Amino acid sequence: MYVAVKGGEIAIDNAHRLMAEERRGDITIPELTVEQILQQMRLAVDRVMSEGSLYDPGLAALAIKQSRGDLVEAIFLLRAYRTTLPRLYTTQPIDTTSMQVRRRISATFKDIPGGQLLGPTFDYTHRLLDFSLAAESRLPEVPTAPIDDTPLSRVMDILGTEGLVDAPAPDAPEQVGDITQDPVTFPVERDIRLQNLARGDEGFLLALGYSSQRGFGDNHPFAGEIRMGEVAISIVPDELGFEVEIGDITVSECEMVTSFVGSKTALPKFTRGYGLSFGYNERKAMAMSLVDRSLQARELGEDLVAPSQDEEFVLSHSDNVEAQGFVQHLKLPHYVDFQADLVMVRSMREAILKKERHTATPESEEAA
Repeated sequence: MYVAVKGGEIAIDNAHRLMAEERRGDITIPELTVEQILQQMRLAVDRVMSEGSLYDPGLAALAIKQSRGDLVEAIFLLRAYRTTLPRLYTTQPIDTTSMQVRRRISATFKDIPGGQLLGPTFDYTHRLLDFSLAAESRLPEVPTAPIDDTPLSRVMDILGTEGLVDAPAPDAPEQVGDITQDPVTFPVERDIRLQNLARGDEGFLLALGYSSQRGFGDNHPFAGEIRMGEVAISIVPDELGFEVEIGDITVSECEMVTSFVGSKTALPKFTRGYGLSFGYNERKAMAMSLVDRSLQARELGEDLVAPSQDEEFVLSHSDNVEAQGFVQHLKLPHYVDFQADLVMVRSMREAILKKERHTATPESEEAA
C-alpha cells in the first residue's frame, strides 16, 4: 500500500540550500561573475534572451548563473521575470536593411553588393580541442578595417527585381498578433507563427528543419542571405507623435531560397523562409527559416505530409518552457493517480488469472 509522503518546509529549504552549495562549487575557486558570463559565454546569453523573449544581456547572464548553466531553466527564469515588467510602448518594426553588419554571407551568389563578410564564426575551424584554453588564453591580434555605415542591400532583392522570388508580405504592424497577450488558436497566420518560432526551442526547430531537408516535406533550400549585426530600436511616443530611437540590439537574420512554385497561368518563382533571432544566433535563425517555409505549405496548396508542415504540431511543441514544465511535472506526487491505476491493474490481473484457473483442463487439475 502506497501512502502520500508528508514533506515539510525544512526539507524543501534544505534542498534549496544544497542547490545553492552545488551552484557555488569549490569555495577555494573564485566565484563566477555575471560579467564573466556576459563577456565570455555570449552565445549562451543570446540564446537565453531569444527564447526568453527579453532582450537584456545582463539579466540573461544572471539567469545562466542562477540556473548553473541549465539554459532551459535560465530561459524559464527570464520569461518569468518578463511577466513582471510593464509594457510602456510597442517598438516600430526593425529595419534590418540598415543593419550595422558584422557578419553577412550568401550561399546563392558569390559576388554580392558589399561583399561577403565572414565575421566571427565557427565555420572553417578544425573541430579539435584547443588545450591551450585550459590555461589562460592570450588575446589574439585582430585586424580591423574602417567602419562603413553604408546599408547593405538584401541579396534576395537581386531575385526580387526579376520577379524570381515571392514578394514579402506588406508591413501591417497594426494587425500583428501578440502571443504573449493572446492564446494561439488554429489555424494561425504567419505573424503568429513567426513569433512562436522566434522563441521556440533551438534544438526542436533544428530537428524539424533537418527533417525537412532529409525529405520529410518538400523543402530544398539555399541560404539566400545570413546576416548578423546591430539594428536601431525606435518608438513613437503618443505625446511626441514622431519616431525616437531608444537604442540598438543585436539580431541574426536568415532568408532561405526554397522550392519554386508556379502553374499554367503563373510564372514559376522561388519561395522564401524567414528567421530572426536576438543576438548572434545563426543556427536558430537558419532552422527557423526552414520551418517557416515548411509551415507555408497550407497557403501554397502543398500536401501536408510531414511534421514540419503541421502548424499545430510545430507551434504546440516548440516552447521549451511549456514542454519541460509538462514533462517535469511528473516528478510531483501522483500517489493517488498511481494508486488508482495499481488497483485497476491488480483487479485485471486477478480476473485473468481467475478465468485461466476456471478453464483449466481436468487432466491438468488431476496432474496437479
